[in-house]
Amino acid sequence: MLLDDVADLSLVRPVSLDPAPLEREFAARVEDSSTLAFRVALGVLRRREDAEDVAQEAFLRAHRSFASLRDRDRFRAWLVRTTFRLALDHQRSRARRQRRDEALALERTAASSVEEDVARHEVAERVGRAVDALPEKLRVVTVLAAIRGHDLASVARLLELPEGTVKSRLHLARRALAESLRCLVSETRRR
Repeated sequence: MLLDDVADLSLVRPVSLDPAPLEREFAARVEDSSTLAFRVALGVLRRREDAEDVAQEAFLRAHRSFASLRDRDRFRAWLVRTTFRLALDHQRSRARRQRRDEALALERTAASSVEEDVARHEVAERVGRAVDALPEKLRVVTVLAAIRGHDLASVARLLELPEGTVKSRLHLARRALAESLRCLVSETRRR
């Protein structure tokens, strides 16, 4: 359309290249609604730190979009809607992050408990093999005293041996087990 074709030049609105009036208008509207975004965000999030972050994001979006708003007189309503949506998004994001963190913690716990169960089973097998490898007289004393939980006097009565002999055999059995399981202890420490 050519300028000659325009019948009424009063309908043509001059475009201002100076951003200063727009910035002053924005500053005035922000000052007018300075705590509004924070109060809306706090109402949704209930946490001051999160509300401050959301309010700051809302004002940043307002600054970016202010020039393109159709009705700048409704800035407060636009700011409230924007802040409310941002707060809801923030809340959902925090909930997703929390669920993801809980799921990861649960996975770690399950994985570590499975690993611990396997390690315990492996240790029990090795100890069992080491006890089985003991000479008969040492193995019987060890099984009765250490595994079955009998005291020295009852083991002596059961085996019809003097207590000193039971004590000596138990000592020898423990020393033999310690020697055969030394590699197991060093492996456990490396983990």
